[in-house]
Amino acid sequence: MISLFILVPLTSVILLNLFKGSLINKIACWFGMLLTLVQIYLIVFPVTCFWDNLSNPLGNYFILNLSADTLSKVMLLMIGIVTFISLMIGQYTYHEETQKFNFANLIILALSGMNGIVLVTDIFSLYVFIEVVAVASFILICLYKDKAGFESAFKYIILSIAATVFMLLSIVLLFLISGDTTFTAINIASKNPTYGFILVVAIGLFTCGAFTKGGLVPFHSWLPDAHSSAPTSISILLSGIVIKVSGLYPLIRLLTMTGGGNESIKNILLIVGTVSILVGALAALGQNDIKRMLAFSSVSQMGYIVLSLGTGTMLGLVGAVFHMFNHSVFKSQLFANSAAVEKQTGTRDMNKLGGIAQKMPFTGTTSIIGMLSICGIPPLAGFWSKLIIVIALWQTAHYGYAFVAVIASVITLAYFLSLQRRVFFGKIASGLENIKEAKAGLIIPVVILAAVTILVGIFFPFIMEKLIMPVGDILK
Repeated sequence: MISLFILVPLTSVILLNLFKGSLINKIACWFGMLLTLVQIYLIVFPVTCFWDNLSNPLGNYFILNLSADTLSKVMLLMIGIVTFISLMIGQYTYHEETQKFNFANLIILALSGMNGIVLVTDIFSLYVFIEVVAVASFILICLYKDKAGFESAFKYIILSIAATVFMLLSIVLLFLISGDTTFTAINIASKNPTYGFILVVAIGLFTCGAFTKGGLVPFHSWLPDAHSSAPTSISILLSGIVIKVSGLYPLIRLLTMTGGGNESIKNILLIVGTVSILVGALAALGQNDIKRMLAFSSVSQMGYIVLSLGTGTMLGLVGAVFHMFNHSVFKSQLFANSAAVEKQTGTRDMNKLGGIAQKMPFTGTTSIIGMLSICGIPPLAGFWSKLIIVIALWQTAHYGYAFVAVIASVITLAYFLSLQRRVFFGKIASGLENIKEAKAGLIIPVVILAAVTILVGIFFPFIMEKLIMPVGDILK
């Protein structure tokens, strides 16, 4: 039944285009939101008969082998939440019905692709679904058909081609040593010491591809341009989930199925993670555009996840996945906040803003919550995932890396305090005296995400026991 996570969105895209008309244009985003709500429900309130029956409803006609472990379910939950928010923001920021229809189609297609990535059990099928998401993302980035959008999409395409080459070369090597592309076959072959060198090369190549897709330094140049040039609803999708599902999730799968790689691979993860944390944070300090600052912040936060993976321990894996979940929530919220600010003021330039919290109290308050969480301030969700990462580093005697992780959180606090001061605090900027709070369509998403951030932080022990710690079982 889990194949329905792929088949239903894919079929929906076909049906929406077969019956395209004025009514379909109007309801396309709402229909996409319904699909994501059903997906969230099936994860949060699991229907036993659905999850117990892993067979494909189309039998032999659906040839993919699928499976859903705890990691897959966490990723499906993240995909559902972020895609729902992206669709809701898009519904209230696009004005033309045709634009809404095209946007909804591409998002639903990306939903099918992302679900496929986290459910397939062979590495070549995983790559195919990565490319499905990439193609949808290319088009979404330049959906406004402006110069900046086309330029950013072009950069994404070029770097994505490089990532494709890395991944395909890796898959070829893995196929040569295992005779198959299934996770099980690769896992068995990885235990054969004869293939040690080839395996390390394969993991290294795949890691380069994953770093490119995930926006890690030094392959990050496409990310700030794409996030700042794309419509905010697309920025939410890209930063909130696409860079994780297309880049970091495949890396996690490969590392866990091959025993985490050798010390050289772990050192590369630690170094790239640390450099990404610092480069992203320091670059964010110098930004005036809200979305560009948030984009560089994403580079930094992806560094935390890779740094945690570099420990090679179960706690490191748990910390990485938990931070992925938290980042998908608070970064989606902050991008949604930027959408509300831009919608009401007409600008994202922080030099032209100031004091708008008194006119936009919901936007200002929720922005503070997201900021505190991403900076690792207790008791919000971001504090707990960063704490786990630091503990995992400390337990593996990586004291220097743990120190960098803590110091970088201080830098993160610095640039987000700058954002709050320049956008929301102080005297209201000239010309903004008559602005009003954003409409419900832009406020409801940020309130939902802020509530998730608070509740996950407060109920951390329960969330940790029931949802996050079981992820570590994939290492057994």
